Amino acid sequence: MDRMQERSRARLQALQILYQNEITGESVASILESGSYSTEDGEPSEFCRALLAGVGEHHEEIDEAIAATSKHWSITRMPLVDRNILRLATYEIRYADEIPVSVSINEAVEMAKVYGGEDSSRFVNGVLGRIAETAGSPPDDGSEDEGTDG
Repeated sequence: MDRMQERSRARLQALQILYQNEITGESVASILESGSYSTEDGEPSEFCRALLAGVGEHHEEIDEAIAATSKHWSITRMPLVDRNILRLATYEIRYADEIPVSVSINEAVEMAKVYGGEDSSRFVNGVLGRIAETAGSPPDDGSEDEGTDG
């Protein structure tokens, strides 16, 4: 399995563990320690564990960023899956500089298409696009016209 597939799998595992955390109220650390997570994709990788630790460490700032950019949706009203996809991707966008913003957004949108509701992918894409802009990293595809009147 190549690195991109491994990272996609790690993101999915992290999403499942965050979802389990919200449903059961059990802490992420406790879920990892007890092994009560799904082992369908094997043991959580270091990348998965790093994502979970990062989301946990920056939980408040991440939720504030999501709440500030999601129009007409309080974070508590969002579907659980969407909320946790947004948390993972927002962590990557704001704190994981080694991961291109476009990759974080694309991975989140793909997870939302598979695991979210009918409008989840559009919602996730819109919120993350605004988060990327406020983080100073617009999710463009590399166009070079930064502020030039052309």
